[in-house]
Amino acid sequence: MGLFSFLGCSKSKDSSPQQQPQQKISIPTADDLKRIGEQRAVIERYLGDDDSRAKYAKPAGKLGLLRALLAQKIFKPTQTYELQCMGIVLGDTFVQEMGMEWIFVEDEHGRDPAVRVPNTSIIIYPLTMISKRIERDETVDVFDLFNQVANQIDQIKHKTK
Repeated sequence: MGLFSFLGCSKSKDSSPQQQPQQKISIPTADDLKRIGEQRAVIERYLGDDDSRAKYAKPAGKLGLLRALLAQKIFKPTQTYELQCMGIVLGDTFVQEMGMEWIFVEDEHGRDPAVRVPNTSIIIYPLTMISKRIERDETVDVFDLFNQVANQIDQIKHKTK
């Protein structure tokens, strides 16, 4: 699926360390947190009332909001920024439900938010998990997506123990 990055693993058996793209992982800066907050706010503005805000406080409520936005096709496949904002909320769900942490990964393509299992090299990139699928005209069930990725993370965690 290409959801994970394992630090220290080469992309090709023949590539030398000098040929591998360099990734710099860092904790979010104040500007990074502001960026994530602004993206989260794009989605949270669709919370209609106090009841929906209370539900949103839990992981299932976050996924429920994303599901409703997708079902109503609020964002078009060309609205990459807004779709990536949905990815931020999906990332929040991994942080909240699985104890993951927000990090930023910088490479030759730029600097992007990701979530990581603390003290491991298990990293996922929720920012584009929804947007790439919508842009490919795929149907996205965020509950299934979350569960599939969570199961993969759990399997990897158990293999590395």
